[in-house]
Amino acid sequence: MKKTLTLALMMIATSANAEPLTIYAPDYFASEWGPGPAIKEAFEASCSCEIEYVTGDLLPRLRLEGDATPADVVIGLNTDDAERARQTGLFAPHNVAIEGLTMPIDWTDDTFVPFNWGHTAFVYDTTKITDVPTSFQALLDADDSLRIAIQDPRTSVSGLALALWVHKVFGDGAEDAWAALAPKIVTVTRGWSEAYGMFTDGEVDMVLSYTTSPAYHIIAEEDETKKAALFDEGHYVMVETAGQIATTDQPELAQAFLDFILTEPFQSIIPTGNWSLPAKLDPAKMPAGFEKVALPETALIYGSAEAEALRDTVVAEFEAGLGR
Repeated sequence: MKKTLTLALMMIATSANAEPLTIYAPDYFASEWGPGPAIKEAFEASCSCEIEYVTGDLLPRLRLEGDATPADVVIGLNTDDAERARQTGLFAPHNVAIEGLTMPIDWTDDTFVPFNWGHTAFVYDTTKITDVPTSFQALLDADDSLRIAIQDPRTSVSGLALALWVHKVFGDGAEDAWAALAPKIVTVTRGWSEAYGMFTDGEVDMVLSYTTSPAYHIIAEEDETKKAALFDEGHYVMVETAGQIATTDQPELAQAFLDFILTEPFQSIIPTGNWSLPAKLDPAKMPAGFEKVALPETALIYGSAEAEALRDTVVAEFEAGLGR
């Protein structure tokens, strides 16, 4: 794999390709605090080429542009959106050797390459909460004075992950679970950043986030008071991916970038660039501080086709349960 990637990059470098590789990415990815800038620098140094990020809402833009899209690669699509992306017919097989992944799930998707993952979780402040729920059911049974902020499954990938998680754990009882959780929910935000900001500002006691969120506080702020509540039932896993546009006029360069994703130079950027877990990195090479992050024993996930088939159902459960 490494030899093949090196050869591909050498071929690209000698072709003196002046046209940049256009990569569609979410806003967070290419921001100065996201992993995009460091990934751009690492890839450009290896191939004597140029990356150009175009940011925004990925699927709406791709659907609007169709076959005329100028994108060569799309990065940042999560597993719960993968089926909708696949149904556009815009993506080619990734042709990447998927082996040695450090994820708790098997990967069989031949269209999208995983680059990071994380468990959905409720994060809390240990200085405010001492009676920490150890199961999802215990959270539902907690006193209604508990203040929680979550994200809307109709507008947020993390909110949709929560709705799928509730359905995975409670099945036909999902609407009742939402009704039990409703009195504790202070607000439902459009996205993750608004909800997490309420948590860090002390407006809520718990926030829907990820088990790796405390790593940011540990490493960047030297604050070990933020932790994720681990539930006996298990935690829903969300994986972020990348794919190659079939109509790209730079297929060799696009393929080289996809191959680059599962190499150590890319993967080593993910932990503190995206505050998540890399898809393929020796745990011994994770940054200091991540060893203090507790992870659940059980990973829960739906395949992309099943998640898409359940989307309307889990959103309806959310709406009905909170509407009681």
